Amino acid sequence: MDDFQGITIAVIIPCFNEEVAIPSVVEDFRKALPTAQIYVYDNQSSDRTAEVATQAGAIVDFEPFPGKGNVMRRMFSDIDADVYVLVDGDDTYDSTAAPGMIRLLLDQKLDMVNGVRVTEQKEAYRFGHRFGNVMLTQMVAMIFGRQFTDMLSGYRIFSRRFVKSFPALAQGFEIETELTIHALELRMKTAEVPTPYKERPEGSESKLNTIRDGIRILRTITALIKEERPVLFFGVLTALLALLSIALAVPVVLEYWQTGLVPRFPTAILSASIMLLAFLSLSCGLILDSVSRGRRELKRLAYLAIPAPSWPKTSA
Repeated sequence: MDDFQGITIAVIIPCFNEEVAIPSVVEDFRKALPTAQIYVYDNQSSDRTAEVATQAGAIVDFEPFPGKGNVMRRMFSDIDADVYVLVDGDDTYDSTAAPGMIRLLLDQKLDMVNGVRVTEQKEAYRFGHRFGNVMLTQMVAMIFGRQFTDMLSGYRIFSRRFVKSFPALAQGFEIETELTIHALELRMKTAEVPTPYKERPEGSESKLNTIRDGIRILRTITALIKEERPVLFFGVLTALLALLSIALAVPVVLEYWQTGLVPRFPTAILSASIMLLAFLSLSCGLILDSVSRGRRELKRLAYLAIPAPSWPKTSA
């Protein structure tokens, strides 16, 4: 039995064709968190996911737009709770870790506790997924901050103020990247907890595609760098354009010094035009940096408008 009386806990489970796995997920989290409400959001499944989830005792709703990001945006907007437990519906995460993660969040007034996947089963966490996760996590760490070692984990505990201040924009599996960068950008208090990770049950198939989803996540990271770090993004573009302009200009300038003539006039015009584009790019970065700072301040104010997570006050 848990000891979370007075705290509303929502276990939120996005699902797509998880008929085989979802009953075990619902039952396991019901045992681990008896006082929690368990929500399953079916994302246009072609099997009996919604039916078996209802039979297992979950509150079932539907999201018509395909993609995990769309499902989570709907769940975050529809469901009110003090603490949110996000878990995939594939029965690969350990439900018994949830109470400890929630206690950590409440004890330390955190906004997110990330479940770091730990497994010895190669089929549970394939090399391609593991390598891609490490590479993308390190990329985000270099730019936004080193707080996470498993950025793409699907097992997380959130405070209410994290959920209600999160402007979910992603449509698919890149939602985990958005969640991570949102926490890093607002400098939220977070923690990571190692959690066992196991292979999917027999008859259940993964929806992840290593290359396709990896490209989508990389594209999301690039877009977020542009949105949140415009000086860095446009600074790199400025440097590349300036180097190209200089490379084109060097032969023209050397020839002018030697002969006093500019026979490569089109090259000179091209070089000057590219350098103008470089300065224009730098100007865009500086202007957008002010816009980004204003957006970050507004998100911070929305975040601070919601109380920090804590245990209920007991009467003397």
